[in-house]
Amino acid sequence: MNLVSRKPGHLIRRLHQISTQIFTQNMKNAGFDLTSVQYAVLDALEQSQGVDQARLADAVAKDRATLGAVVDRLEQKGLIKRKVNDRDARARILSLTPEGTAMLRQVQPVVEGLQREILRDLTDREYERFIELAAKAAGAGGEFGGS
Repeated sequence: MNLVSRKPGHLIRRLHQISTQIFTQNMKNAGFDLTSVQYAVLDALEQSQGVDQARLADAVAKDRATLGAVVDRLEQKGLIKRKVNDRDARARILSLTPEGTAMLRQVQPVVEGLQREILRDLTDREYERFIELAAKAAGAGGEFGGS
């Protein structure tokens, strides 16, 4: 292993590539047309129905422009709906449609199943420790969350 591959930034980027490839392949194999970011948006909306687009961007750690494109695509697919915020006409309130909720239920087992595959070379103990450390590191980077 060369020196660059031991640097945290490189390893995190590589894990992101692996995670994205595994997610994409598992979704495709299961017959779903859903990206990991689209899944994150659906999952976040289930947790916070009626959230505005700016808060959703923060919740999924994406900038508002990127999230806007993701929301557009999910709305075109009929999985989410937008409405004007009664208190602020500039803001849009987002929620899952019944189809979005159904899609989330269908893909949940696939998403749960692929989580361990992302870190398949780790022992169970190493996997749990990785989750603990990654959550700690991600929490520490809050100011760089995406928006």
